[in-house]
Amino acid sequence: MSTLLIRNARITTLDPTCPQADALAVVDGCIAAIGNEAQVRAGLAEPTVIDAGGRRLVPGLNDSHTHLIRGGLNYNLELRWDGLRSLADAMAMLKAQVDNTPAPQWVRVVGGFTSEQFVEKRLPTLEEINAIAPDTPVFLLHLYDRALLNRAALRACGYDRNTPDPPGGQIARDSKGNPTGLLLAKPNALILYATLAKGPRLPIEYQANSTRHFMRELNRLGITSVIDAGGGFQNYPEDYQVIEQLHRDGELTVRIAYNLFTQNKGGEVQDFQHWSEIVAPRQGDDLLRHNGAGEMLVFSAADFELFSEPRPELPPGMEPELEEVVKLLVEKRWPFRIHATYDESIDRILDVYEQVNREIPFDGLHWFIDHAETITPRNIDRIRALGGGLAIQHRMAYQGEAFVQRYGPDAARHTPPVRRMLQAGVPVGAGTDATRVASYNPWVALSWLVTGRTVGGLALYGDENLLEREEALRLWTEGSAWFSGDQDRKGTLGVGQLADFCVLSSDFFAIEDAAIADITSVLTVVGGRIVHGDGEFAPLAPVLPPAMPDWSPVNRFGGYHVGGAATGLAAHAHVHGAGGCRTHGAHGHAAAHAVPTDAPNAFWGALGCSCFAF
Repeated sequence: MSTLLIRNARITTLDPTCPQADALAVVDGCIAAIGNEAQVRAGLAEPTVIDAGGRRLVPGLNDSHTHLIRGGLNYNLELRWDGLRSLADAMAMLKAQVDNTPAPQWVRVVGGFTSEQFVEKRLPTLEEINAIAPDTPVFLLHLYDRALLNRAALRACGYDRNTPDPPGGQIARDSKGNPTGLLLAKPNALILYATLAKGPRLPIEYQANSTRHFMRELNRLGITSVIDAGGGFQNYPEDYQVIEQLHRDGELTVRIAYNLFTQNKGGEVQDFQHWSEIVAPRQGDDLLRHNGAGEMLVFSAADFELFSEPRPELPPGMEPELEEVVKLLVEKRWPFRIHATYDESIDRILDVYEQVNREIPFDGLHWFIDHAETITPRNIDRIRALGGGLAIQHRMAYQGEAFVQRYGPDAARHTPPVRRMLQAGVPVGAGTDATRVASYNPWVALSWLVTGRTVGGLALYGDENLLEREEALRLWTEGSAWFSGDQDRKGTLGVGQLADFCVLSSDFFAIEDAAIADITSVLTVVGGRIVHGDGEFAPLAPVLPPAMPDWSPVNRFGGYHVGGAATGLAAHAHVHGAGGCRTHGAHGHAAAHAVPTDAPNAFWGALGCSCFAF
C-alpha cells in the first residue's frame, strides 16, 4: 500500500507540536500528513482508506532489550505459559502437548512466566510432570533460576549419578546420588541453557517459519521494532542466517537492530576484533541493522539477576579484561551495551569506562547499561556525565516477590529507580528481556511501570516511583529509539517519521489499571505495510502459513494468553477444525479465513464446518 489513510482514530502522536489527531496519511512508508481528516486528505491520490472506528492509535512499540533472533529460531518448539493464571490449566496444556509430540522431540516450556502468577502460587512437582510424561522428554525453565526435567529428559541429556555439577550450577540428587530432575542456577544460569541446547533443533526452513510466527506474535501485541541483545549460545554469523534470509525475502515484520554477544570466555577481545573486520556499526537498513556490541562484553563482568540468590561478586580480574574490550570498541566506534543488575557491579564497570574515556574519549558514542535494578543516584549521574543510557525491563514484575523476601519492601520501592533516572535526564528505554526471564508482552511491562505491581499482584512501589501512562508509553517508543540511534526516525508520529503504529483493542489512556496487561493490537503497521490485523481488520493482513512442524504447540495454543485463560484447551474437544465434512472430506482451508472457526461457542464454530460460506 503506497498510500494509506487512517481515519476516525484517536491518535496519540507523542509529538508536542501536534499531540493529538484523528487521521494520518502514509506515503511510501513514512508519515506524509497527520491532523484532522480534512487536512490529511488534501492532496492524497486515491489512498487505501481504513476506518479505525474511534480506537486509540499509538506509535509502534519498541522493545529496547529482547532476544527475538534467538527466540524466533525456537518459538515453534515452545509451549508458552505466559499470562496463564492457573497451574491446573498450564498442566492440562502440558499433558495435551505431551500427547501430541512425536519421539524423539521434547516438550519445552522456556520461561516467560513465574510461579507467582498462578493462583496456586507454586510450580509443578517432578512427580506431577513424570506422571503425565513418562516417555516424552519435558524441559521446563523457570526464569533463570531453575529447570525441571522429567526422567525421559534426564535420559535424553545423559545426566546420571556420574555427571558432575558444573561451576555455578547444581544438579539436585536423591539419597543414592541420582539426579532428581531439578537443575539449579547457583547462581550461574549456564547449566540451564546448556541443558536446553541439548534438545533437538528445527531444520533451517522450519526456523524461518518459526521466526515469522514469533514476529507475528509480537505484531499482535503492537511491537514494530526491537533491539536484539544477542544471548547465550547465539553465535554470529551462523545463527543469524535465518533472519538475514527473511530480510532478503521481504518477510520481516519487525524492525531489528542487533547487538553481538561474545560467546567465548577468555576470547572476548578476539571475538570483537574479528566481528569489527566483517561488520560495521549501523550496517544494514531500517529493517535489519547491526547495532554494536553486547549485552555480554566480557564474562567476568556479568552479574546474574537471581534475586532468590545472594548477589554475586564480580571477580577481581574483571577490570583489565573489560578495559581491553571497551578500548577496542571505542577505537572502532562501536556502540556497546552491558548487562549489569546490581549497583556494586555498575560502580566497578563505570570505573573502567571513565578510565577508558580519559584515554580515548567516548565523544558521543552511544553506550548503555542494561537492567540496573539497584543502581544508585550517584551512578545514574555518572552515566549521564559520560553520555550513556539505561535500558530497563520488567524483570521485577516476575521476581519482585523474591527481591522483597531477600532485601525487604523498602529496598524494593526504587528497584529500579525509574523516576530518578528520568529526573536525571538520562536516556531511558523500556523492554522485556524476553523470552526466558520474562514474557515478551509489552503491555505487562507497561502495566508494571504504571501500577508498580508484579504479575502475582504484589505492590512494589510508592507513587514516587510510578509513571503516568504517557510517560510509560514514551519509554516504549521515543525512549527506546535512542538505543539504536533512531530517535529522529521513529518513536513519535510526525511528518517524515517511519510509518510504524498500532491500533489498540482498548484505550490505554482510559481503561482500568488491571486491564492494561490485556491490551492487544487490532491493526499493526510497519513502514506503511499492514503486518497484523484482528477482528474486522484481519482480512487486511497477509495470511501466515501454519506453524511448522504440524505438532507445534503454536498451532493449538498460540503464544501469550491474554486474559489469563489457557488458549486451545476447550477448542480441542471440537474436531471440526482439523476434521472433514460430508461434502469436502478432510481439509483445513477454513482456518485461513478471517472468521473465528476455532471458537467452539461462536456462530461459525457451532456449525462444525465453514466450507459453505466460501
